[in-house]
Amino acid sequence: MKPTADLLAFFKGGEDQIQAFAQILVTKGIERGLIGPKEGDRIWDRHIANCLPVTTLIPQGVRVVDIGSGAGLPGIVIALARPDLKMTLVEPLQRRVDFLNEVVIELNLPIEVIRGRAQTVKKQFEVVTARAVAPLEELIKISWHMIPRGGALLAIKGASAEDELAGTSLKKGSTAKVHEISLPNLPVARVVEVRKGA
Repeated sequence: MKPTADLLAFFKGGEDQIQAFAQILVTKGIERGLIGPKEGDRIWDRHIANCLPVTTLIPQGVRVVDIGSGAGLPGIVIALARPDLKMTLVEPLQRRVDFLNEVVIELNLPIEVIRGRAQTVKKQFEVVTARAVAPLEELIKISWHMIPRGGALLAIKGASAEDELAGTSLKKGSTAKVHEISLPNLPVARVVEVRKGA
């Protein structure tokens, strides 16, 4: 599948880079088992498009960390759509870290890649993102120490986002809500925002 003009419009100035990243995903990503063999035809609509709505919730110029970044979804997509952000990717598996480092070098991106589990990262970031990493309660547990007061966890979730949030016990002084985001010609996306009290 080729990207639509609507999709490419999210990457003003970075159209070539996002297309190069998509090509890396459908070749090296599949070869190395980071993307399922049947996902090649769905890279744009299922994977890249799914990472875009969260970018509308991130303030200008902040530090963002994507935990359990895997093949760089959503981290690299966020970085390409929002070059104003200071992006860090955290991934525990060495083979995925190697892949992410290769992508960062090949696309010449100002992204830091950290090998490790979220629990062991000592830095703080105004925004933590995660996609298909863990249930919401677990995400809060493993990332809370990285979020300064007033910062937020933005978890990309599916149709059951409301139910998942309802079954999650929040940390004292934090607030949470589900954003339903409709972007042109993309399916409605759900992002759970959990914000640490100021």
